[in-house]
Amino acid sequence: MDLAVQYLRRKPTLQEIETGWDRFEKMQDQCGFGELGLCCRNCLMGPCRINPFGESPTRGICGITADGIVARNLCRTIAVGAAAHSDHGIHIFEVLEKISQGVKLKYSIKSPQKFEQLLKKFNLNLDFEKGLVELLKLAHKAFTSLEGAMFWLEKTLTAKRFAKLKELNVIPIGVDPTIRETLHRTHMGTDADYKNLLLGAIKCSLADFLGMDIASNLSDVLLGIPKLKFSISNLGVINAKAVNIAVHGHNPLVSTSILEMTPFFHEKAKEAGAEDGVNIVGICCTGTELLLRNGIPLATNSASQEIAVLTGALDAMVVDVQCIMPSLADVCECFHTKLITTMSIAKIPGAMHVEFEPETAEETASKIIETAIEAYKSRNRKLVDIPNICQETMVGFSPEAIFELLLKINEKEPLKPFIDNVVLGKIFGIVLFAGCNNYKVVQDYNFINMAKELARHNILLVATGCAGGAFGKCGFLSPSALHICGEKLQEVLIELGKYTGFNRPLPPVWHMGSCVDNSRVIRILSAIAETLEVDISDLPVAASAPELMSEKSIAIGTYAVSLGVTTHIGVTPQVLGGREVTEVLTNKITEILDAKFIIETDPFIASQKIIEHISNKRKKLGI
Repeated sequence: MDLAVQYLRRKPTLQEIETGWDRFEKMQDQCGFGELGLCCRNCLMGPCRINPFGESPTRGICGITADGIVARNLCRTIAVGAAAHSDHGIHIFEVLEKISQGVKLKYSIKSPQKFEQLLKKFNLNLDFEKGLVELLKLAHKAFTSLEGAMFWLEKTLTAKRFAKLKELNVIPIGVDPTIRETLHRTHMGTDADYKNLLLGAIKCSLADFLGMDIASNLSDVLLGIPKLKFSISNLGVINAKAVNIAVHGHNPLVSTSILEMTPFFHEKAKEAGAEDGVNIVGICCTGTELLLRNGIPLATNSASQEIAVLTGALDAMVVDVQCIMPSLADVCECFHTKLITTMSIAKIPGAMHVEFEPETAEETASKIIETAIEAYKSRNRKLVDIPNICQETMVGFSPEAIFELLLKINEKEPLKPFIDNVVLGKIFGIVLFAGCNNYKVVQDYNFINMAKELARHNILLVATGCAGGAFGKCGFLSPSALHICGEKLQEVLIELGKYTGFNRPLPPVWHMGSCVDNSRVIRILSAIAETLEVDISDLPVAASAPELMSEKSIAIGTYAVSLGVTTHIGVTPQVLGGREVTEVLTNKITEILDAKFIIETDPFIASQKIIEHISNKRKKLGI
């Protein structure tokens, strides 16, 4: 769907360079057992594969059933996703802990406002130094103990939702212990009851939410709360007259350090021949972190990360963790581009490794920028071809930025104007778009077509992660895209835009952050639900991961359902081999969580199912 990607892939000189789409074609036909989730290699008696048509074999060698295998695989997937988000949070936690201990770092707390907000939330009436110590103790307890997890979640979720989860006995025993417990229960000869395994999956997904909420909140304290701002997106942000450094991954500590050191190297870059100095662009969620906080332009999202190198003008691709394709090393070898890994747990053969530590962040960032400048000197100008395609992008829709906007309309009851518009049907509902790209889907196709369908029915759209990247590249994060909305929603976005100071409407899609920031959406929905004295599951809302790919996406989708948000999945998950598991996830789970999964690969049919779901919620609320 992305014209910039299409342009570069059609160039005869670039067609011999293998990208993800080529490897996907070579992988066909993919294993049918794996597609259905009916394979198990958890012990050395296997791998075992269950016949999906009811014929022999119907059980694994140990005796586990198809539903048991599928549920166990789902648990493992969620545990990996939760671990990824948890590790992200720990990186931020450790930097704040060192600050609290007086260790001299180049980092400092950039949002006292967010810090004070958290102290108030957790009833910590303390000065700055003691408050920081106690806040970190609470975060540590949430990572490690049932007591800490319960306290953090009780202060975050609606009272009704927390009570429901507690009654189901799925409150995490702490982020890390829950991940450990989940992996243990999937060991050969442990949990074989698919119903019990699914409850374990719910519990682990809530550990994912908890880890994400801690990570998102502490990141805002350390790096600053995103505010409304304008930037640009797509490959046109790469500058032929500059040293271009792309930051890619999910650890904002690395990319922030590089950004802050960049001004000191503009002159050196100019001396090397780059008249516009050093240009930082973002890819994936690390790029999103810089986009929302600093206005740094976003080049592309996950599936087309290799394509950024094909412009011939990228001098360094700096990566940290998660969603980074090892193939980048091969693609970079075709050009002068330096691929630089920075984290000890994420090395790639053929890449240059520069280890990142908070204590030496300045030195590491300087070395990376200097490496990019040296690479620039070897750039082959004949190979430079940057698509002149980029879109205006309005971002920074953090909960704080949204509430600040609403306070200008109603200082005493900031949520009232928003809720009034929902009641009147001007905002028919809210849909969160999340998740990655997947080569099984034409890149961004589901995102774009679902957004058009939902927006014209006056449904407000919010997005995170690569979903936000998709909408940014196609222009849906711009006020200029207002035409895709129904007339009633247009009125609301025009009216809200009057209070931003930009004298322009708000865009049809509100970009709320990286994938770890999905917890921001839950915080807003919880505030609306508490104001109305209902649960999140009663609201006219839904979520959609139309092109999901990673374990993190499965974890996020599962906790969304666990918290009462019916969630659409646009790529068939690897669970259909377990008929009972599928029935539970798409139907019976509603009985205990008041939400379910909608599995639908057609974006137009999926949109209609979401609209029907929202209509039913409005009827039950009497609006």
